[in-house]
Amino acid sequence: MDNQSSSSAAIACELEGVLLISKNSFPYFILTAFEAGSPLRALILFMFFPVLWLLDFFGFQELSLRLMIFVSTAGVKVAVLKAVAKATLSRFFLEDINGSCFKILSGYKGKKYVVTCFPKFMVEAFLREFLDVDYVIGTEVISFKEWCLGFVASPGMIINGHHEKLKFLQQAIGDGVQIDLGLVHVLSDHPLILLCKELHIMQPDEKAKPLPRRDYPKPLIFHDGRFSARPTPLNFLSILLWLPLGMILAVTRILVGVLLPFKLGLMGSAATGLRIRAQFSEAQRACGTLYVCSHRTLLDPVIISSVLQRKITAVTYSLSSFSELISPIPTVRLTRDRVKDGATMGALLNSGDLVVCPEGTTCREPYLLRFSPLFAEISDEVVPVAISSEGTMFYGTTVRGHKWLDSLFFLMNPSPCYQLMFLDKVSCQGRSSVDVANQVQRLIGLALGFECTNLTRRDKYRILAGNDGVDNRVSSN
Repeated sequence: MDNQSSSSAAIACELEGVLLISKNSFPYFILTAFEAGSPLRALILFMFFPVLWLLDFFGFQELSLRLMIFVSTAGVKVAVLKAVAKATLSRFFLEDINGSCFKILSGYKGKKYVVTCFPKFMVEAFLREFLDVDYVIGTEVISFKEWCLGFVASPGMIINGHHEKLKFLQQAIGDGVQIDLGLVHVLSDHPLILLCKELHIMQPDEKAKPLPRRDYPKPLIFHDGRFSARPTPLNFLSILLWLPLGMILAVTRILVGVLLPFKLGLMGSAATGLRIRAQFSEAQRACGTLYVCSHRTLLDPVIISSVLQRKITAVTYSLSSFSELISPIPTVRLTRDRVKDGATMGALLNSGDLVVCPEGTTCREPYLLRFSPLFAEISDEVVPVAISSEGTMFYGTTVRGHKWLDSLFFLMNPSPCYQLMFLDKVSCQGRSSVDVANQVQRLIGLALGFECTNLTRRDKYRILAGNDGVDNRVSSN
């Protein structure tokens, strides 16, 4: 087929079961209910799952979707729903993209339409930003002022009657637009079929392959949300069953770190399932050492202290009162004034060991943000520490959520893992601080297999929260 661009040439694609491998939209509504609403709202939606399953089974898919939309969005601010869709849902959408369908869609040179029953605000940011889609035809949800009411607007994709859907599609696509190619599911009876000059039938779910990360149209560097795995009904049930034990385990791990000496603390942590692995390039016993580490969670300095078996002061731009309370090591707040912060860090280093996280914020994916060079101005040499962490259920960082719960969430994972590599010392003498910072970033990136970027904390907060992240109440996560 000739994919030459023209003013009226277009390609149209179903989202559920075609561009996305899975036709099951339940996990995305659970994520919306949890992140934009509350855990209680997500629990209520989960309790409706048997009803939703029965509605789908007996062919009432439209009613099932209406119910999920209402429970997950009613009474929530529209701006919050859009922010959660961009910051949280995009990652899960990317992981569910059908590789073969994406190849066809991305290679087309004309206008690109995606048709979906999802509320438009849940998918539009992802489709436009990552897949370069021109038009999204989805469900509109009624709102009043800044609040979402949860009711489906009419007309739309969630309406009864094949003829009515076809009429809505024709109006949404517009006159004079020829859909040259339509991507539809093999079992689909979607009215889109009647509007396409040519059809490409996509294979059933079990034969589709997800898009490899290396082929993502845009790198996924920042994302938000607490769940590390897709909250399918079974996964979400597992989380609910685990929560009581997870909370007990997290509190136990905190008490072990706070109350026990470092040697016993490591043994106690291992007994609770917290795995810590460290590699040393040389002896790390000199006092007055400046440790420069990659930043994965708030626990990074604590884990370094535990491994080195001594208290090491950590500096941070801000920290919640709860995090300060449970910290087994000294923490000192910086002011974002370069001169004052340099003097503070120099004084701390003169009196003992110091650990800094020059990225200024955490990054979940295998990327390193730009390193602030301030640390290279206060010491003749530094010890880079390459840190990676892993949790199977929860992320221990957040931008939009309650930051004081970050450490608790990470420690609630069944068997969280920390890996540290203490690298060779790097000299700062006779060199610019920027050169030193870039070298340390490269060394840590090579050790971890991470890609170095020039992105900063400000970039992260602008992408995920729409602000610069400089509020004094915002922690360095």
